[in-house]
Amino acid sequence: MTYINLKTQIPGPQSVALQQRRAEAVSRALAQSNGVAVKSARGSLVTDVDGNTFIDLAGGIGMMAVVHNHPKVVEAIQQQAAELIHPCALVVNFGGYPALAERLNALTPGDFPKKTLLANGGAEAVENAVKIARAYTGRAGVIVFEGGYHGRTNLTMSMTSKYGLFKKGFGPFASEVYRLPFPNPYRAPEGMTGEQWVNWCCWNLENALTAQIDGSALACIVIEPVLGEGGFIPTPVKFLRKIREICDRTGAVMIADEIQSGSGRTGRLYAIEHAGVVPDMIVSAKSLGAGMPISAVTGRAEIMDAPHLGGVGSTYGGSPVSCAAALAVLDILTEPGFLERGQTVERVVREVWEPLRGELPIGDIRGIGAMMAVEFVKDPVTKTPWMDLVAAAVPLAVQRGVLLMRAGLYSNCLRFLPALDIPEDMLREGLTAVADAVREAYRAAKAAEEVVPA
Repeated sequence: MTYINLKTQIPGPQSVALQQRRAEAVSRALAQSNGVAVKSARGSLVTDVDGNTFIDLAGGIGMMAVVHNHPKVVEAIQQQAAELIHPCALVVNFGGYPALAERLNALTPGDFPKKTLLANGGAEAVENAVKIARAYTGRAGVIVFEGGYHGRTNLTMSMTSKYGLFKKGFGPFASEVYRLPFPNPYRAPEGMTGEQWVNWCCWNLENALTAQIDGSALACIVIEPVLGEGGFIPTPVKFLRKIREICDRTGAVMIADEIQSGSGRTGRLYAIEHAGVVPDMIVSAKSLGAGMPISAVTGRAEIMDAPHLGGVGSTYGGSPVSCAAALAVLDILTEPGFLERGQTVERVVREVWEPLRGELPIGDIRGIGAMMAVEFVKDPVTKTPWMDLVAAAVPLAVQRGVLLMRAGLYSNCLRFLPALDIPEDMLREGLTAVADAVREAYRAAKAAEEVVPA
């Protein structure tokens, strides 16, 4: 069975027309990875306005751990919208908000009393998490890491790495943010093994408490258990344990940013569960709402209660409709055997791409569950990032009927974020089409290198 169904050139004429309207009416600063205009989506298939059907391996940048328009999610949204859309949690109470908070309090790691604050998106939740940590500790300092992505508000942009894409021209940035090296084993400095690099980063984190900030001034350490925009790099367990140790010793708050890696994405409800490390606070968003705008900060009750009354809030945060969607998502994720499907996604990605290491310039294949990436380099020894190859491959993949995006600090990775419940044969078809796109881009790049200037 073939799932991709292309009826026109890609992008088709109606997509091109709608793209022109977007160009004329929308800020050009808003990027778009795939040049198609979508009309509908069901499961892991997306249909554009020209009637072409694509396999979606981008998943709204990780929003769809369950498939598009899952019947249970659609039903929950419809029923809630017919009854109550949004009276604002700052004005009145309604059942969905405490119900979702109770579920998250019970499902997040940690055997201690917890409370939850809901918001609209990941950046808002991260900013709330830092505010709450500062209120609890009475301190200001925030430690983050190279390659990390936490959002686009002023504070979260200050916490985010990758200056040229996310921060250029937007300063000045928030103060009291300290950025440290991240232990990516694949990119260990010359002369170091991956393990030695992890050990050095652990030492450097400890050293930073003398060289950059004193422990008595540290409010929190914020870490993605799997780097998202940074290239789908699982944070080494030893490093997570070091963060936990330092937070225990200094009284700082350990915050796990699980916006992209949480809500089932890696085959566990939260990626940090793979390491057995328990943070003080967890930030969730993206797949939590299956496309609806919702995010959450869940943490130790005494920390969550630290800000003064009225110190946190959001006009639209935790709307009844978004809460209904999130509760339906959690019901699906906790169905017996559902999360295990993440292992199938990881297995298939590796089965498709590992045999291509000698044929294509693959530097690394990594990730956990349905959060996988393939990194491309010009040379396997120097590991020089090949971002132009990846930039050329993405539109070629779209022309073959697959939606996907780049990732990585150097934008030289293809990221795969399919729904956990994507059929295996559909996933294989999509990945094979992407591999063909990379082959074409690679041949073109090599041919261009062989052209000798006159």
